[in-house]
Amino acid sequence: MTNKPFIVGITGGSASGKTSFLRGLIEAFTADQISLISQDNYYRTLDQIPRDENGIPNFDLPETIDHQRFGEHLRRLHQGETVETPEYTFNMPNVVPRTLVYQPTPIIVVEGIFVFHFQEIARQLDLKIFINARNRVKLERRMIRDQAERALTPEMIMYQWEYHVRPTYRQFIKPYKAEADIVIPNNQHYKKGLDVVIGYLKGKV
Repeated sequence: MTNKPFIVGITGGSASGKTSFLRGLIEAFTADQISLISQDNYYRTLDQIPRDENGIPNFDLPETIDHQRFGEHLRRLHQGETVETPEYTFNMPNVVPRTLVYQPTPIIVVEGIFVFHFQEIARQLDLKIFINARNRVKLERRMIRDQAERALTPEMIMYQWEYHVRPTYRQFIKPYKAEADIVIPNNQHYKKGLDVVIGYLKGKV
């Protein structure tokens, strides 16, 4: 590639609506225009995940992410290289991980709750987007999602929210909201914000 990719970082609290926002963003471009690299595929193995005082694994801490490898892969993409990494299968032993191939497209989207926190990643971002939602809204969304997709009980969801998710948001995510170039409110919808971002990025391809 003769031109460096334009790198967009997207973050926000858990259940703020990042996944659906990303889906709308990616669908607005062709596969050779945009690619997505997600923090979720850089989790460390379960034996390396810290546990809280009750012995519950806490996946909502920066040290759960292999951020050195994440940052290195992003750097290589920025230089025009193709990168491969195994898909993270959320410690499900019966699932065979796919090999994910990331291409250095004109626009590269980097998403995850810690992408502004890890400096080796944040300093490579050309545009920072923060998806924002009220705590009450995020908790309601987690209740629906985690019961349906992760088979968690309401009690476990509340435990994680109080002891893992909220403390992490306050310490490692919310402080970087002030550094964002664009803050997208998503208590009800993000359509206008998405349209603005798509329009801006269309000028980059």
